[in-house]
Amino acid sequence: MATQLSQVTQWLDNSKVSVDRALRDPAKPWTKGFDLVEQRTGVDRVKIFTGAAAFCALYLIFGWGAQLLCNIIGVMYPAYVSIHAIESSTKQDDTKWLTYWVTFGIFTVIEFFSHVLTQVIPFYWLLKCGFLIWCMLPMENNGSVIIYNKLVRPYFLKHHASVDKIIDDGMRKAGSVLKND
Repeated sequence: MATQLSQVTQWLDNSKVSVDRALRDPAKPWTKGFDLVEQRTGVDRVKIFTGAAAFCALYLIFGWGAQLLCNIIGVMYPAYVSIHAIESSTKQDDTKWLTYWVTFGIFTVIEFFSHVLTQVIPFYWLLKCGFLIWCMLPMENNGSVIIYNKLVRPYFLKHHASVDKIIDDGMRKAGSVLKND
């Protein structure tokens, strides 16, 4: 039991150091905001972040407009860094965020058609928000990469030729209809 408690304590300490490092990274858009709030309040930015995260989690469980908050979290930061990726000269960040948007898009379409699930699953918006954060985590194998490589890519590789043929046939038929009008 003492070993497990020691491991949990070690994991929490490592997490705090990682969060603190990420919140102080001058390349990240939130650093100046945390600098200002920390300076004005005298409260450590990790505590501010933890409090804000806890408030968001509670709001996603009990708050009105939880769907909006969840979608803002799932779109705002990824959109911002996607614009940076477009403007950068490297391909790696483009691929990372395109993978996120593919995962986000598929999840959004599935969610639309399974609206009943959003009403039945307890804490749905909190779970969805956690899922989206997992998909955008700044690590090599985040949720988007895992879902893309394990589910999307194999399905795409298996079926893309037939889907491409259907699209090409549809475009030809649409073109011939437009020429006849």
